[in-house]
Amino acid sequence: MENTAQGLATVDWIIFAVYALVIVAVGLAASRRNRESTEGYFLAGKSIPWWAVGASLIAANISAEQFIGMSGSGFVIGLGISAYEWMAAITLLLVAKYFMPIFIKQGIYTIPEFVEKRFNKTLKTILAVFWICLYIFVNLSSVLYLGGTALEIIMGIPMMYTVIGLAAFALIYSVYGGLSSVVWTDVIQVAVLVIGGFATTYLAVSFVGGDAGFFGGLSHMMEAAPDHFKMILDQSNPQFSNLPGIAVLIGGMWVANLYYWGFNQYIIQRTFAAKSLDEAQTGLAFAAFLKLITPIIVVLPGIAAYVILNDPALQQQLVASFGDLVSNTSTVPSLEHADRAYPWVAQFLPTGFKGLVFAALAAAIVSSLASMLNSTATIFTMDIYRAYIDPRASELKLVNVGRLTAVVALVIAVFVAPMLGVLDQAFQYIQEYTGLVSPGILAVFLCGLFWKHTTSKGAIVGVLASIPVALLLKFLPISMPFMDQMMYTCVLTIATVVFVSLSTSEKDDAEGSIVLTADTFKTSGGFAVAAYAVIIIVAALYAIFW
Repeated sequence: MENTAQGLATVDWIIFAVYALVIVAVGLAASRRNRESTEGYFLAGKSIPWWAVGASLIAANISAEQFIGMSGSGFVIGLGISAYEWMAAITLLLVAKYFMPIFIKQGIYTIPEFVEKRFNKTLKTILAVFWICLYIFVNLSSVLYLGGTALEIIMGIPMMYTVIGLAAFALIYSVYGGLSSVVWTDVIQVAVLVIGGFATTYLAVSFVGGDAGFFGGLSHMMEAAPDHFKMILDQSNPQFSNLPGIAVLIGGMWVANLYYWGFNQYIIQRTFAAKSLDEAQTGLAFAAFLKLITPIIVVLPGIAAYVILNDPALQQQLVASFGDLVSNTSTVPSLEHADRAYPWVAQFLPTGFKGLVFAALAAAIVSSLASMLNSTATIFTMDIYRAYIDPRASELKLVNVGRLTAVVALVIAVFVAPMLGVLDQAFQYIQEYTGLVSPGILAVFLCGLFWKHTTSKGAIVGVLASIPVALLLKFLPISMPFMDQMMYTCVLTIATVVFVSLSTSEKDDAEGSIVLTADTFKTSGGFAVAAYAVIIIVAALYAIFW
């Protein structure tokens, strides 16, 4: 099969064009329903089956952040970065069992709406503003930057044009059709990104293996870079500050994962759109299984790039096939530019496969952009506009406000994205700066959900105090890993919430407390079987790669 080392061949463009046409067609077809009411536009009419919920969760989650950012971290750190994925599988089960019954019972559109029901309008507004800013200036902009980086390397088109193209693609179907369009296109996108991701991994690892094939290449990688196949890093590892050893298992990783999967609007919103609680929980269990395979398609290519660039024999093979492209300093990954790893590997794929990988990258990027846009629009419309600007707005007007909000948010993110070019590991940037707000928000939610004496005043003081605490721990000259910073910020915020709540009159918040019984957390037998299977697999993976 013909190889093309730069740009896309005609066959690649045809494959990508077919993908793009299918996505737009499905998105527009799905938009014909549930587009004129707020429940229809923002929650897809609560009609989504479990398998679509699970697929959409993963499509929203796996983005350029994983394909480019996590692959770059795989180049620098190795398999240890997979902790985010494998521990997320366990987290999804906890969210399904302990959070979803409460959220579904409340019949909410947004997480801030739940905050208002449990606490008050002031705290809801504070958190709504937090999330809108976070989605625009961290999530949307970083996904656009990482996607633009990949496509710039693969296609040779300046980043600003690739960023604008990705933004326009996401707008075509997601803004008009709402969550229904997002979810049903996600089902296709997750299939494309998994197939494309496996193709890249298989070909990259097989290249390392040569005549020994894929498994020979995997064995060679483990021998050539043993430190890149350790899940638990010791203090001598230069990346210990990003993944601080055993603390990953018992500390700050839980803060990041519980916040992301349990209280992150653009992730959890599709579970609110499920047909029932059981469908939502089954969808989360399905997503947990999909998370187990994510490191195979996003981390291993980064490790393969590291091994190739540190093996003279493999480099000679690349030079023989692709000339001086290997030494092109503008595309070759390094410790300073690790996020080039995935697109660099993709350059050496055969014609046809490159188009498939291009489609997979676009699927990952566009699905996440669409989800973030829909959730940003939902929060602004339901928690800001309806609450403060026009409480009597019609359903159709609220939907149109949501559409306009998505457009404005994306335009801002397009201008912010190129400014992130100074980063060496964008995945770590996203985790670190999200970690400034996530511990405080998680602490408030945990207290509000599971401790009935939590008061509104305690929650507000706690969430506001968490930001200076997080900044203090970050910038003090104590060299504390940011995961440990998140853990201590969460613990201190919980202590603050408890102290202020005990000093506050409970009668002011009695109507907002959550009533929990033994029946609240009952799940089906099928969910229990799936949960045990996921836990056993994760335990085995850690035992093998400890």
